[in-house]
Amino acid sequence: MARQTKISVHNKSDKPDNIVIKQNHIIEKCLEIEKQLPPFMRDFFTYLKNGVALSTRLAYLSDVLFFCKYLIKETDITSAEEVIHITVDDFNKITAKTINRFIGDYCSRYAVESYDVVKIMENDNRALGRKKSSLSVLFKFLYRDEIVKENITDGFNPIRLPKQEPDAIKRLEIDEVALMLDAVDSGEHFTESEKKYWEKTKLRDKAILVLFVTYGLRLSELEQLNLSSFNFNRGEFRIYRKRGKEVLMPINKTCEIVIKDYVENERTSSELLDDENKDALFLSLQNKRMTTRAIRNLVKKYTAIVLGTTKENGYSPHKLRATAATSLIQQGFSIYDVQNLLDHDNVTTTQLYAAHKKNVKREIVKNFEWIEE
Repeated sequence: MARQTKISVHNKSDKPDNIVIKQNHIIEKCLEIEKQLPPFMRDFFTYLKNGVALSTRLAYLSDVLFFCKYLIKETDITSAEEVIHITVDDFNKITAKTINRFIGDYCSRYAVESYDVVKIMENDNRALGRKKSSLSVLFKFLYRDEIVKENITDGFNPIRLPKQEPDAIKRLEIDEVALMLDAVDSGEHFTESEKKYWEKTKLRDKAILVLFVTYGLRLSELEQLNLSSFNFNRGEFRIYRKRGKEVLMPINKTCEIVIKDYVENERTSSELLDDENKDALFLSLQNKRMTTRAIRNLVKKYTAIVLGTTKENGYSPHKLRATAATSLIQQGFSIYDVQNLLDHDNVTTTQLYAAHKKNVKREIVKNFEWIEE
């Protein structure tokens, strides 16, 4: 078994070590993909490094690598047997029709073989749109830098994304949130074997759920939280949002109570933890920082209880983000305040949740007539 190299962080930034380490993992994945891609894309790599968020950089590179593998396996555009050997001349043979066939025909459904298993991959329009966006950025860059002779992106077929209707937004109602938190407190919905686990984690689980439904945090934002993120004397805590934005959030009384209860009465003392995990806020039973997968499963488990469904069909943390947005608007807060709290890039996203409030008003007025027919 290969020996795993221990990462040591010499950190002079304001970011906590766990975020620096996580970003380093993404950077390593990006560099690994870049090594496989043709050398003439080197300036494109530099552009991505300095021009987009880390997660976007990885997504774009993954899509470009996938497209290059398609050129080798499914077309006669290149005679290269490996992606790194694809040439500029090969790329100049690519037309808009090539891209449209790749996205419209190939990417919509394809097979991936792994050992003795064939996995069928099917993408919806949102996933296809992401791949189109990645290739659009690539070809516009190559045209700008005079690597390819034509800007073929104008010929890319449009991809229509379904309009998200307010009624289709999955979220918990306010009374369902109360039932979910009651389920954490009581544990009555669990089997005897499940209760043994619940007894050891109920304070942690409640703190996680309360943070989600109060602030509408993204999964990554909650996973990255540390003990040192919180300053109870000043009534605030620090989170790191998309594109590395550092934000201070005020702590309300409920969140302060549940977090302190967890830290003081359930969480393992930091003195007993290794250096990598001693500052992590939410710990697994193995005294490691909880993974995003573990947090997602936790949320699905408790929301499934309220919804009366299986754990697999419970709501994801993103649905609790929608729950927070809808609940805040129903309580009378403006969409601009909610947009700021949840870090929506566009207020139209927040307006989707505001539509629920309009529907409530309509029902009230409809059933409150002064003149009877």
